[in-house]
Amino acid sequence: MGESAPRAVIAIGAALQEQIEHGLLVPGAKLPAERNLSELFQTTRITLREALLQLEAQGLVYREDRRGWFISPPRLTYDLNERSHFHAMVLQQGRLPATELISARALAAPATICDRLGLAPLARVYRISRARRIDGRLVLYVEHYLNPAYFPGLLAHDLSQPLTELYARAYGIEYGQVRFELLPTALPPEAAGALRVSRGSPGLRITRINHDRQGRRIDCDLEYWRHDAIRVVTTVSQ
Repeated sequence: MGESAPRAVIAIGAALQEQIEHGLLVPGAKLPAERNLSELFQTTRITLREALLQLEAQGLVYREDRRGWFISPPRLTYDLNERSHFHAMVLQQGRLPATELISARALAAPATICDRLGLAPLARVYRISRARRIDGRLVLYVEHYLNPAYFPGLLAHDLSQPLTELYARAYGIEYGQVRFELLPTALPPEAAGALRVSRGSPGLRITRINHDRQGRRIDCDLEYWRHDAIRVVTTVSQ
């Protein structure tokens, strides 16, 4: 990269950011191909790609494999104090949710899941993998690990529906205490593939260990979010 390249990266980023802030590039809009953008800004594709990557790190644009670059929509507010499920949370903020079931099966629990759910070594669990969209955009890959002792016959149900509602309707189980763990991460292969991004793309992993009203650890969710999709908030009272 030549001596002027860093200044070119800053200038390209500033130009695109200005277009976004003035509403000329609207959320969800597809940017021109990198070749066309590099010709527009009279620079190399390497310099252009560096500018786009910096905007991606700021959450202003995002990339999908084999589809190109897009303007990022507003972030969803993820309130740790709220007990609503994904569909309710998205709908409450005027957005459109969708869930796609990827797989559901019983298997031997990984060691970390045994620990989080207080299970014996090599205990069996249900694992449900799903991809979730907001306004048509893939934003979340989640693996749900459930203790089958509390959910007999679960795999026969429609598992694209909110599990919170299924638990209450079919099993009389409601959530009680929830423990959260948030960790910036590189998206693992399963999550990257489901979200149609490159392996190792930045993401946010939210681990939820869910108890029922009797204090039993009933399931554990591993949520892998696109890093630009949510804003996490919480309120602490004295």
